[in-house]
Amino acid sequence: MIKSTIRKKLLKLRKKKNYKNYSINLIALSNFLKKKKSKSMIIGGYYPFNYELDILNILEIFEKKNYTISLPKIAKNNKMNFFKWSLKDPLKINKFGIPETVSNKKIYPNILLIPLVGFDDQLNRLGYGGGYYDRYLAKSKNKHRIIKIGVGFSFQKIKKIPINKYDEKLDCIITEKKIIV
Repeated sequence: MIKSTIRKKLLKLRKKKNYKNYSINLIALSNFLKKKKSKSMIIGGYYPFNYELDILNILEIFEKKNYTISLPKIAKNNKMNFFKWSLKDPLKINKFGIPETVSNKKIYPNILLIPLVGFDDQLNRLGYGGGYYDRYLAKSKNKHRIIKIGVGFSFQKIKKIPINKYDEKLDCIITEKKIIV
């Protein structure tokens, strides 16, 4: 099956199921970061959109623990960067209808929480198809190490995600039920 067909089916299923009260396990996430020996205090998150798993409570907890939080912003050249954000800061809606920070303070997170449309047990991710995260991760590889954590619902798992040479593998995937490493 091709990516666009899989994507369409999973997005339809995610909208239908719409698990508003589900969240990821903070203890499992913290334990994974300890195992990775992450001393980074800079997290790149996302503002939940289009029935994505809501991570705002996780970002709030990390912020209270003095982590720096950032959100992605899409630039005019279809590139993505991360900018400092706090839960009390304002947001604006971008051309895709996604909330973005209004901050212009670019930062480089070492931990990324990446939304998923689909995933498999081999830590492959299916996104929306724009390649924003893959391009960001590819350009950041030579600058610093990023722990890549896919975030999604357990029902978004499929047997095998078709991949190409541009697709970036994740370090782990966390759902409302478990963590896959």
